[in-house]
Amino acid sequence: MILLTNAWVLTLDDAMTEHNPGWVQIEGTTIRAIGSGVPPTIAGAEIIDCGGDIVMPGMVNTHCHMGMSVFRGLAEDVDDRLYRYILPLERKFVSPEMVRAGSALSALEMIQGGVTTVADMYYFEAEVGRVAAQAGLRAIVGQTLADFNPPDHKDFDQGFNLVDELVDEFADHPLVTPSIAPHAPYSTGLQVMERVARWSNDHPGVPVQMHLAESTLEVNWARDTHGKSTVAVTRDAGLLKPNLICAHCLQLDNADITMMSEHQVCVATNPRSNGKAGRGIAPVERLRNAGLPVGIGSDGAMSGNTVDLFSQFAPVSMFAKLLAGNRQPLSARDVVRMATIEGARVLSLNLKTGSLEPGKQADVIRIALSAPRLHPIYDPYAMLVFACMPSDVRDSMVAGKWLMRDRQVQTLDADKALRDAIQIANQFKAEIRQIDAGAA
Repeated sequence: MILLTNAWVLTLDDAMTEHNPGWVQIEGTTIRAIGSGVPPTIAGAEIIDCGGDIVMPGMVNTHCHMGMSVFRGLAEDVDDRLYRYILPLERKFVSPEMVRAGSALSALEMIQGGVTTVADMYYFEAEVGRVAAQAGLRAIVGQTLADFNPPDHKDFDQGFNLVDELVDEFADHPLVTPSIAPHAPYSTGLQVMERVARWSNDHPGVPVQMHLAESTLEVNWARDTHGKSTVAVTRDAGLLKPNLICAHCLQLDNADITMMSEHQVCVATNPRSNGKAGRGIAPVERLRNAGLPVGIGSDGAMSGNTVDLFSQFAPVSMFAKLLAGNRQPLSARDVVRMATIEGARVLSLNLKTGSLEPGKQADVIRIALSAPRLHPIYDPYAMLVFACMPSDVRDSMVAGKWLMRDRQVQTLDADKALRDAIQIANQFKAEIRQIDAGAA
């Protein structure tokens, strides 16, 4: 039994209930009770005085490529870096060992930044699931399927076999949920999307993840090949359904949003990576006003550099305000909800996590309020969105298990994670020198 006391408790429940001072009682993997004022006396409980710090739900990163953290900062200012560097490096170096190292580095960063749940899609995804399980993160892990000679499958039959193996390995795991992840409409094609839809119908409990309406290339492909929008192509394939997690969703018209709403899909917006790539601004307000749940994702560190959500808060809010030309869209409360309970809804995990409520899993973080930049606090949500940083997260817990105490990660070897990532980066650097020499 654990009793968190003397805390500013932000529950993120439907009523946005706060307790200040408040307490949270945790028994085993679940939250047993929450309240204000003097906590109950419980014999044998571990009592933790939070000293007025914020206690809130762990954050939900709804779209990530954990294995890609080893590409962080590579050729940032090179316009054709994807084809010049990234794809050649992936084809040569992406292996189970590389994915494991990159995923461990990402898991370490997310734990330190208050993320307790992540939706991931990449290659050798079983390795990602194993790392997430070791780290104690709640995770949806999606085996990517693509037609551009990916490193772990040479054809779609092999790709579907990898999906089946992933489902078999994690079918009954308490934290890790397997997923199928067609890369994007243009990189799979209509027939493969239809095959994914049939597979999904046979496996209704398995989420589907896909990049959707992310780029001009994708929109042009759909128009030139099928004479319609990329969302319409996805609908025709039978993939628009409530268990579809749509990442990015930048290039949408009103008809697309109506289709998505009618089919009750879910959206993961990635403002930082989209802004860095110059790809545009997702119509988050319009999507949410249409009744679609929208969570916040970091994307991979290759694209957005960080995999925490604090780094996404200001961009997602500011982009919505820029689109509208005023301060009203996406209030700080809305942004924090998107990072917690709404993000959990995107991943169909809202009955387990995303808010602090009795009976839910004890996925809890503690935010220290000692930094001068956090004060004065008129609105805790505005402080979290515009002033808080990952380094302010002091403790992190998933299902009642501590992942970090007093900034010390309990479940991963931080030094090893850094060593392994740097070793891979050195291999990349040597290959980049050869690529540049060949192009000279």
